[in-house]
Amino acid sequence: MKELDEILKKYKDIKTPLIPILEDVQDKYGYLSYDNLLYISEHLKMSLEEVYSVVTFYKHFKLNARGKYQISLCLGTVCYVKGSKDLLDELESILGIKTGECTKDFKFSIDTTRCLGCCGMAPVIMINDDVYGNVKRSEIKNILSKYN
Repeated sequence: MKELDEILKKYKDIKTPLIPILEDVQDKYGYLSYDNLLYISEHLKMSLEEVYSVVTFYKHFKLNARGKYQISLCLGTVCYVKGSKDLLDELESILGIKTGECTKDFKFSIDTTRCLGCCGMAPVIMINDDVYGNVKRSEIKNILSKYN
């Protein structure tokens, strides 16, 4: 908890430090664990429920570990019409996880989004900063194999 204490000390003179603390903790650990949320709530003399309500209000905050390779799959209208739901089903089947989860080896995590700004290439998947457009279900295994 030494690293967490260092983050908390940074904000000791700020009146409402919760969000900056949560951002720093997530930057440090990749997500907000239950233990870290409990520690933060105790330090700030807030209920765990208050802290949790802030974390779950903002989509930016993650309660689950993130994989080394973060997959973002667009489920916006154009991508959805062109088959992105099938791509999501395939990703979840191959990786054995659901949206918002991380593989046990912390290699992959899956998130969905409503738009990646690439409608002309629909359906679109991003893995970290790599963009894949016009993706077909049959291509998913090959795309994932690039990250071994």
